Amino acid sequence: MTALVADDDRVQTLMLATRLKAKGFKVTVAYDAVQTWIAAIKTLPDVIILDIQMPGGTGIAVLKQLKTSTKTSQIPVIILSGSIDPEMVPRVKDLGADEFLPKPVDLDELYRTLSRLLGTTPQAPPPSGG
Repeated sequence: MTALVADDDRVQTLMLATRLKAKGFKVTVAYDAVQTWIAAIKTLPDVIILDIQMPGGTGIAVLKQLKTSTKTSQIPVIILSGSIDPEMVPRVKDLGADEFLPKPVDLDELYRTLSRLLGTTPQAPPPSGG
């Protein structure tokens, strides 16, 4: 499984990437909207975890691009946000987001969401022998 984690908060991004790698994902990271779009087209990940607030454009703009491109429209997108705007959840769902998770991210909820969206339970890779 592959994941793209896009968030301008480098600590958050690296924490999520580390946790996903421990579950067996190959992870690409992006820190702004432009990097996110380029990485999505280049890697075509199995899932995209996307923050709403990023430099170079918003996560909303990236979500619109992702869902209107034939190359990326079927990739599940999980939106992350610290926003308390009650309209945010229906707005991103209307734009094609598959799930909305508040920050700080509850890792158990993230794993359940990934399992549901990808039809598999992320597992830690087997220890390497040698």
